[in-house]
Amino acid sequence: MTAPALLLWDGDCGFCRRSVEWAERRDGGHAFRAIPYQQAPSPPMTPELRLACARAVHVLTPEGNALRAGRACLWVLQHIGYPVLARVLALPPLVWVVELGYWLVARNRRLASRVLFRRGAER
Repeated sequence: MTAPALLLWDGDCGFCRRSVEWAERRDGGHAFRAIPYQQAPSPPMTPELRLACARAVHVLTPEGNALRAGRACLWVLQHIGYPVLARVLALPPLVWVVELGYWLVARNRRLASRVLFRRGAER
């Protein structure tokens, strides 16, 4: 049995919180443990990782890989029951579209929250 991956997300972001809650509800295999990066212990948290986590979600896999932004989201999708979708979206040029989409959503979280999470959206 391997340890779960560590999902580091922005605990100050309502959109991020709701996204993580959605993923946790679907994580039947307990593939990851979600912790707001602001509360993550050291190690694994370092000053460099803290700066990076302020800009994007990160997954630290049990194998020692660090995935960020869209690729971290694809890892989560793969492990919560959408493996085929995640593998297809990980192929170029689709992965570039995923990263662009992540970038757009990350910079417009309030709007994305209202569109994707209508009930209880941020104000």
